[in-house]
Amino acid sequence: MAAANPEIHLHIGDLPDGLSFGDSLAIDSETMGLDLKRDRLCLLQLSGGDGVCHLVQFPKGQYDAPNLKALLGDPGITKLFHFARFDVAAIRRYLEVDCAPVYCTKIASKLVRTYTDRHGLKDLCRELLGVEISKQQQSSDWGAETLSRDQLNYAASDVLYLHQLKTRLDVMLEREGRMALAQACFRFLPTRAALDMAGWNEVDIFAH
Repeated sequence: MAAANPEIHLHIGDLPDGLSFGDSLAIDSETMGLDLKRDRLCLLQLSGGDGVCHLVQFPKGQYDAPNLKALLGDPGITKLFHFARFDVAAIRRYLEVDCAPVYCTKIASKLVRTYTDRHGLKDLCRELLGVEISKQQQSSDWGAETLSRDQLNYAASDVLYLHQLKTRLDVMLEREGRMALAQACFRFLPTRAALDMAGWNEVDIFAH
């Protein structure tokens, strides 16, 4: 179980040299809104699943971040997301990095928790881990120059539990014989994000 009082490190513009997250990295993003062509990327949260969270805050228009980009582009690291479709698109749009391989807890949940239509991160943490997380800061101003302690705690909570959720969801995927289907969906996610950014976000190209 992740620490009740997580260790949070805030970095401006990029990660420091020498950080290691192992072979599995939980990631989330905060933006000014849900239209990535209009609403800029403000913050990226990262955790290796050890109760420690590193936040990278981007001053407006400053997305050089060589250390972060090298980490995100490393094919030896699995990137864990909840609703990867949005985060992968945000990373592609503003950091110009294609994240792969990818794992999405929301997709995994939809494939195995077919007994419910509640697949939000808060719902997964409550049911699978017995953890209550707050979403109170979800709609706050992430473009502010100084982020509040509540914002930092909220941002950290979005990545601190993804490794544990993956472990629980993998058991369910194997049990229901849907792991191969999930992996195929995960492989398609970067393409799905590219389609979103190219204008096919509301169109099902597989429809008749």
